[in-house]
Amino acid sequence: QVHLVESGGGLVQAGGSLRLSCAASGSIFKINAMGWYRQAPGKQRELVATITSGGSTIYADSVKGRFTISRDNAKNTVYLQMNSLNPEDTAVYYCNADVLSVLVRAEHWGQGTQVTVSS
Repeated sequence: QVHLVESGGGLVQAGGSLRLSCAASGSIFKINAMGWYRQAPGKQRELVATITSGGSTIYADSVKGRFTISRDNAKNTVYLQMNSLNPEDTAVYYCNADVLSVLVRAEHWGQGTQVTVSS
């Protein structure tokens, strides 16, 4: 069993910053890619950023230059530093991890953390 627990969401004014964290625990042999997705009301879930175990990153065009994804492999934790937030960033943010356990490789999701940006 693998669990992803997110933290760091909240309410912030436009132009402000937040830092999200997501810690993975449980039956983990290796974590491959980790990432952040978000889902705004009435919209589909979309990719925000991903990072491989080697540190290669991919960002959605809408967050390039404002958000930074990073990870601590020793702690099985991924972070998302979000700067210059605007109301369009309001969404539930979900952590995602591609986890190799002893017998199986599977994709796991966190429960989500709300980010609300006021204008």
